[in-house]
Amino acid sequence: MTRVLVLSHTTGYQLRAFNDAAEALGIELVFATDRCHRLDDPWQDRAVAVRFFDLEPSVAAITRRAREFSIDGIIAVGDRPVVLAARAAEALGIRWHSVAGAIASTDKRRARETLAAAGLPSARFRIHDARFPIRDSGSAISDQGFDWGFPVVLKPLGLSGSRGVIRANTEKEFTEAFERIRALLARPQVRAARTGLEDEILVEEYVEGQEFAIEGVMTEGVLRLFAIFDKPDPLEGPFFEETIYVTPSRFPASTQQRIADHVQRAARALGLHHGPIHAECRVTPQGRIYVLEVAARPIGGLCSRVLTYQNGASLESVLLQHALGRPIAGCPREERAAAVMMIPIPRRGIFKGVSGDNAALAVPGVTEIRITAKEGQLLEPLPEAGSYLGFIFARGITPEAAEAAVRIAHTKLEFAIARELTLSNR
Repeated sequence: MTRVLVLSHTTGYQLRAFNDAAEALGIELVFATDRCHRLDDPWQDRAVAVRFFDLEPSVAAITRRAREFSIDGIIAVGDRPVVLAARAAEALGIRWHSVAGAIASTDKRRARETLAAAGLPSARFRIHDARFPIRDSGSAISDQGFDWGFPVVLKPLGLSGSRGVIRANTEKEFTEAFERIRALLARPQVRAARTGLEDEILVEEYVEGQEFAIEGVMTEGVLRLFAIFDKPDPLEGPFFEETIYVTPSRFPASTQQRIADHVQRAARALGLHHGPIHAECRVTPQGRIYVLEVAARPIGGLCSRVLTYQNGASLESVLLQHALGRPIAGCPREERAAAVMMIPIPRRGIFKGVSGDNAALAVPGVTEIRITAKEGQLLEPLPEAGSYLGFIFARGITPEAAEAAVRIAHTKLEFAIARELTLSNR
């Protein structure tokens, strides 16, 4: 039996998608997770119990399981497991991203230093200690260690997915943003993640331009591109909530090729040589390409459903075959354009439900609507939030048609969000 080790923090949709793909391919999955004790874990004691912040005993647990039966490939789902995945791959002698590459991909400071050293365009930045109020070291720009002026973008090093990312145009906004991020980082659930970067905030110069997401795999240092996603909504701040991905890109083929070349150079520089990657970049009005990040994992969660293949395979199916060293050239993407909307949370409050979903599904081109928020759940918008209300998927003859479908469907949905109740001190 051929087996693939899948490391994941959650037991959500994407693990089920990998499980379904593996069953269709005749592959056995071995799961390693720090949530294996949860009652909703469909694999229960089949999972290897690990802690992503405690590498040595977790690698030992994985190698013990590998002595019972062979493991032939590795995949990491989400950002938290990638370093452990690299360590496990190294211990088991399986081709995957390097340990140094996995570490760099999860550390914004190390990634920017590495990309700059490789000669790739890189925004100037400084790192600040979040344990102390910024007022303690003064408020002048010179006191903060950067001299390139405003606007700047503040980013907590230990968080991902635009969480805690804030643009500041003035000293006053800088101080307010810094303190807001400090408050977010002080939350118990954030500190419990134990990334080792909880006390650091990156401040970098704002890069103007159009933003893109890139999905693909590295095979011995060569990028196989699955998709370049346009992000049609401007991401100019003060927060940077991603809402719509559209593929294929509407930008010139020459620009797309340059984007792919820069992402391949960036992945190689970081040490991401073999396995899935998900990258983000900006192209300035002058055509300069800034690679913002290269993650050593595939696109997250339900968003993977935006990529479908002509033979009916899912992205997870293609990734499993790649992890086993099987050829994937015979898995072409379907020709229709595709779009996904990550439904933003409009305001803080208690989720009570949604209406209009039947009307939204009736919009031509819409293929699926998934509301992932649970009734009674406390909703919180960016920059503090770490989730969406749900997802809208569409297909179309053109990218414009697919984008229009998700936008129209969104207007049909009405979300009931009640005011959060607070206890009075009286």
